[in-house]
Amino acid sequence: MTAIAVILVFLAAALLLGLRARRGKDMDFEEWSVGGRGFGTVFVFLLLAGEIYTTFTFLGASGWAYGKGAPAYYILCYASLAYVLSYWLLPAIWRYAKEHRLLSQSDFFVSKFDSPLLGALVALVGVVAMVPYLVLQLKGLGIIVSLSSYGHISPHWAIIIGTVALTVYVTISGIHGSAWTSVLKDGAILAVVLILGIYLPVHYFGGIGDMFRAVDKAQPDLLTLPSSGMSPSWFASTVLLSAVGFYMWPHTFSASYSAQNERVFRRNAIFMPLYQLILLFVFFAGFAAVLVVPGLKGADADLSLLRITVESFPPWFVGVVGGAGVLTALVPGSLLLMSSATCLAKNVYRLARPRTTDAQVGRLAQLLVPAIALIALYFTFNGGSSIVSLLLMGYALVTQLFPALLASLASRRIVTKQGAAAGIVVGVITVALVTITGVSVGSLLPGLPQAVKDLNVGVVALVLNVLVMTAVSAATRTPASGDDRVNLRPEAPASAG
Repeated sequence: MTAIAVILVFLAAALLLGLRARRGKDMDFEEWSVGGRGFGTVFVFLLLAGEIYTTFTFLGASGWAYGKGAPAYYILCYASLAYVLSYWLLPAIWRYAKEHRLLSQSDFFVSKFDSPLLGALVALVGVVAMVPYLVLQLKGLGIIVSLSSYGHISPHWAIIIGTVALTVYVTISGIHGSAWTSVLKDGAILAVVLILGIYLPVHYFGGIGDMFRAVDKAQPDLLTLPSSGMSPSWFASTVLLSAVGFYMWPHTFSASYSAQNERVFRRNAIFMPLYQLILLFVFFAGFAAVLVVPGLKGADADLSLLRITVESFPPWFVGVVGGAGVLTALVPGSLLLMSSATCLAKNVYRLARPRTTDAQVGRLAQLLVPAIALIALYFTFNGGSSIVSLLLMGYALVTQLFPALLASLASRRIVTKQGAAAGIVVGVITVALVTITGVSVGSLLPGLPQAVKDLNVGVVALVLNVLVMTAVSAATRTPASGDDRVNLRPEAPASAG
C-alpha cells in the first residue's frame, strides 16, 4: 500500500499543478493553445527537451537495451541531432508564426502555401499519427502503475484515472497545465533515472564498467551492431529519419510557438543535447536487468526496468518510480490531446464552417479534448498489439511533412501547394503500404548490397515524397505572387513573411 500512496500523491500533485496553472490568465484560444507566446527558456526547454521522456522512453529505451542491445543507442542519437537542427529551424518557424499569429502546425502550412485544404491534410495526417502515440502513453501508464503497485491497481483502472486527470487539466488550463506539470515530471524522472542508472550497476556488478563486462561475457553479441538487419546502415538511416521528423509532431511543432523570443531556442539548443545524455542511465538499468531478471522475451522486455526496480528497492521507492512513470504519460499525453483538438477545430472544422469565430473555435477545441480522450481510451482497450505498428507508422507519417516544411523556408517559393500536397499524400500512402505489408528495402530489392538492403524503409517513402513534390511543383508552378522568405540565419531579422 505504501507504493500506491506515493503514486497517488504524484497524481494529485500533477492534477493540482495543472489546474493551478490557469490562475490569473485570461484563457482565450491563444493563451490556451500557445501560452500567449510568453514562455521563457525554462518552460520551452521542458516542453521540447522534456518531451523525450515519455512512457515509450521510460519503458522502451530500457526494454530495447535489454532485448536488442546496441541498436537501442539510436534513441540517444536522433534527438541530439534534432536539437542541433533546432538552432536554425525553430527560430525561423517562431518568427513566421508570431508575425502571422499562428496557433497550430497546420496554420503554418496554410499560411506558407496559401491553401486551407493543405492545412486540413496536414491536420489529418498529424491527428492520425498522434492518436496511436496517445494510446501508447495510456498503455504505458497502465503497465507502470500496475507493476509499481505490486498488482493492487489494475492497468484498466490506472488508465481511466490517468485519462480523466489529464483531460480535466488540459481542458481547463491548456498548455499552461502541461508546462507546469512538466516541471514536476522532469524533476522526478531526472532523480529516478540517475538513481537507477548508477545504483543498479554498482549494487549488482560493482560498477558500470564491470556490468558491461559481465553482460558481454554472458551475451557477446548484445553490445555490438549486427552485420545485417539492425546494422550500421539501419542505425544511420533510422537516426536521420527520426531526427528530421522530431519536430514534425504537431504537439512539438506548435509548442515552439509558446516562446517569448527566438533567443530561447538558441539557448536551449546548446543544453538540450547534454540533457539527452540522461538517457544513458535508462540504458544502464536495462543492461543491468539482462542478468538480474533474465528470460523476458518479446514485448515483456519493456518490463525490465520495472521488474528490476521491484526486486531491488523498498516499496516507497518503487512508488516514486511509478509516480515518475505516471508523469511521463500525463505530460506528453496532455500535449497530444491539446494539439489534436486544436488541429481538428481550427484547420478541419473551420474549413467546413469558415464563418466560425476564434472564440467559437477555441470552445470547440476544449470540447474536443474529452472526445479525443474517449477515442484514445477505446483504442487503448481494444487496439491489441497492433498499436506498436501504428506508432511506428505514426512517426513515419509525420516525417512526410518535413520536405514541404523545409521547402517553405527557402528564400523564394520553390514548391507549390499542389506539389506539397502530392508529396505528402504519396509519402503517407507509401508508409501505410510498407507498414501493412511489412516489406523492407531488402525484400523490395534483394540484389542490392547488404548495407543498402538494411536501410530504414522509411527512406523509400521520403525519397518518393521529394521526387513527387518536385515533379508536381514543376508542372504547376506559376509566376510568384509574393515573397515568402523566412531567413534561417541565426542573427537574421524577422522576415516580412
